[in-house]
Amino acid sequence: MNTQTLARTGRSRAHRAANGSVTEGAARAGFTARGVIYLLVGALALQIAFGEGKRQADRGGALAEISDKPFGAVLLWALGVGLAGMALWRLSQVLFGADGPDGRKPQKRALAAVRFVFYAFVAYSVLSFAAGAGKSGGGSSDEQSRDVTARALELPAGQWLVGAGGLAVVAAGIWIAVQALRRKYHDKLKLGEMGRRMRRLVDVTGVGGGVARGAVFAAAGVFAVRAAVDYEPDRAKGVDDTLRSFADTPLGPWLLVCVAGGLVLFGLFSFAMARWRRV
Repeated sequence: MNTQTLARTGRSRAHRAANGSVTEGAARAGFTARGVIYLLVGALALQIAFGEGKRQADRGGALAEISDKPFGAVLLWALGVGLAGMALWRLSQVLFGADGPDGRKPQKRALAAVRFVFYAFVAYSVLSFAAGAGKSGGGSSDEQSRDVTARALELPAGQWLVGAGGLAVVAAGIWIAVQALRRKYHDKLKLGEMGRRMRRLVDVTGVGGGVARGAVFAAAGVFAVRAAVDYEPDRAKGVDDTLRSFADTPLGPWLLVCVAGGLVLFGLFSFAMARWRRV
């Protein structure tokens, strides 16, 4: 057996290990944790729409809501570990490729790398919140967005950087919504294990949730572009302020109700992904 054969054998074994039961469990735990957070953010946004919200409708608000519940600290740690599992799974896709015939293409690995960085950051913030008994976690998403935007604007060509970043977020939001409308998630689900009624329910959550999630991304990107054009970091908005802005449209709070309900649907869709996603 020559060196090249040994190398291929080693990579094959590493790939099988990366896609084994441990990584699969980590991915499914991550989808479940994501579902819990989206459910809570959507529920908090619905409370705001009906004038009853006392917490911010973002990840920080969702974590604070959990921390007030019995066994809240345990649940927070479970969420953080689950999201760390999601990051681990995305890292395995970077190193060994994702499932599917084109899973090892450079663009797929690059997308997996972006998702790894995102989920690693989210997992860190959740675990930091848990370790600080709800007193840490980096502040609200609105404060974080304004701080990051202000620092970026101070850099050389900062306005261009913030504007380009905002346009990228807008494009990502549109892409998320379009992919949901096209039901591209079907390519990743074990449809053969699902009954007809369950497929319909998953489509309701997948399409409605994906469009709502895409709308939030796109709106946040628009605010970032405005902050760059006006050179005013306070115009940048986090998740909470972005959601509240839907209530300031001519449709009033009912648009916020629709978007918030969509985020709840995306939380349920994440649970479906945890159960039927091919990993």
